[in-house]
Order: sequence, then structure tokens, then C-alpha cells
Amino acid sequence: MNTPLPAVHTPPASATQYAHLPPANARNPLHMSPAGALSHLDALEEETIFLLREVAASFERPALLFSGGKDSLVLLACAEKAFGRGRIPFPLLMIDTGHNFPEVTAFRDQRAAELQANLIVRSVEDSMARGTVRLSRPDESRNAHQSVTLLEAIEEFRFDALIGGARRDEEKARAKERLFSHRDSFGQWQPRQQRPELWTLFNTRLQPGEHFRVFPISNWTELDVWQYIAREQLALPSLYYAHPREVVERRGLLVPVTPLTPPREGEQVQTLNVRFRTLGDITCTCPVESDAATAHDIVRETLSSDTSERGATRMDDQTSDASMEKRKLEGYF
Repeated sequence: MNTPLPAVHTPPASATQYAHLPPANARNPLHMSPAGALSHLDALEEETIFLLREVAASFERPALLFSGGKDSLVLLACAEKAFGRGRIPFPLLMIDTGHNFPEVTAFRDQRAAELQANLIVRSVEDSMARGTVRLSRPDESRNAHQSVTLLEAIEEFRFDALIGGARRDEEKARAKERLFSHRDSFGQWQPRQQRPELWTLFNTRLQPGEHFRVFPISNWTELDVWQYIAREQLALPSLYYAHPREVVERRGLLVPVTPLTPPREGEQVQTLNVRFRTLGDITCTCPVESDAATAHDIVRETLSSDTSERGATRMDDQTSDASMEKRKLEGYF
């Protein structure tokens, strides 16, 4: 007989916690009810906890993809509520390009240790050493090559479900995803072969070699994520908040000046206050100019943004309108 999972208790938000924000109305970024309850965020959190428990109950060898970024940290916070600290029933998996921001990888390790979670790290550089990944030029971004290393990790550990923090508002290819996204024996996503999801019933049957990618925060938006971070007071890598950084302007984006992304001939280096809306491979992740120093500041800033976080900050998504979908067909998350 299965031991029942512990009940989830979400403490109510303090009425004074957001006293400095505007009164509740259509422009209130935290959607507060008169009683101070955040019903919209509560519903999203409950859905995410439900889906995480569905994964734990339906699969033998699931794993949670964990990069140390804001979306995976929100997922991890919900997993902690679903199962309890030190009781998350699946490992955390990180596919490391070798070009990640050191602040993020250090925060990743710290958070995994705090939760007593099993952290598995697999590197694109190891795939390069095996010859399964070959770069066309030395300065090529390794971001798209994560697919190969991810599929190798799935085969190594025989994972049958991978939980990720992708959201439908990020990019139009991700908007097509089911909550439980079926992948064939080659790790490929076939949009026409996805299964119906009616009345929160999920067909999780698999043939040998197949697996699922599960997206418990699919229905969240970037604004929801930052509202939740503000409400739960979640710690994040410092790069998400405004800080001075040397950048150059390139193709309408601010490119951070690093040993991996040096300025090109004719480019002018300038120091600006910036923050990162999303954090990935250094070679393709760009900050935005900002003075937002807190999660509440970012909530307000996000309300005025008219571009998606990936479209505004990821160079690898600007190669073509179908770049993300092509990578997903190759096994990319």
C-alpha cells in the first residue's frame, strides 16, 4: 500500500508584506484580493504541485532538470512543498555546456545541498571528448549541442520522464507543448503525435526507449514567476538583479564582455546597469538595461515589457523563426 503524501499547506501572504504597492485594481501587479490572498498564484502553485506528484506516481525514473535559473528554482520550491525538504523523490539533472555563468553554477550547487537533493551533472565537453559532439568552429555556441548530452544522460540513467521549467509564453514552439510531452525512442518531439490531455487525465504509457518531458509551470508567465519569487522570497543568483557590467551593442542586443564574448573590431565597450531576464550559455545570453534591484521592481518592469524574455535576450533564438522548433525536433528541451 502506498504511503499517502503529506498535505500541502500554503501560508497566507502577510497583508503588510505588499503595503508599499498600489491598491488592488486592474493595474495591481500582484493581483491582490481585498483579503490579501494571491488566488491566481495559489492556483498555479497547486497545479504545479499536482503535476509533480503525478510524475512521482506515474514514472519509475524521473528527474528534474535544474540549471539554477529562476524557473527551475520556482519548480524546486514547489517540489519542496509537494514532498518536503530532503524528500524530493527524484534527482536533479544539469546539462553543463562548460560556458555557464559561474555565479549560477555555484548557486545551483548551494541550493541542491540545502535541499539534500541528488544533483547529477553531465557536460557537453565530455560529449565533445567522446566525439558525439563536434563544433563547426571553436567559438560556436554549445547551447544547441546540449541535446546530444541530454539524450546520452537519458540513456545512461534510463530516465523515463524529465521535468523542466519551460513555459508556453517563452516562445511559440514551446506554446505548442502539452504538459506531458511525449518523446519517441530517438528523443524527438513530434507535435502531431502528442496525446490529448482532458480533465487532468494523462496517458503516460511508454514503449521501450521512449520518455516524457513534463512541464509543470507551462501555464505560468514570466510575470507569474516574478510574482511568485516576490511572494515566497526565493533566493536567486545575483545576475537576475541590476548590476554594472561591461557590454557592447550587437544586432540590437547588449552582449556581455567576457573572455568568451570579447568585443569585435569597431564595437564600443560601455558600462551599464543591466540584469539578466534569463540565464543560459554565456555565448548566447544577453542582459537588458535595468535598475531593478528587487523582485518587486522586476514585477513592475515586466508589466511594461512588450517582448518575450527569450526573444529579447537570447541570440540563438534569433537565427530564424523556427530555430527553437528545429532544435526540439532534435531532442532539445
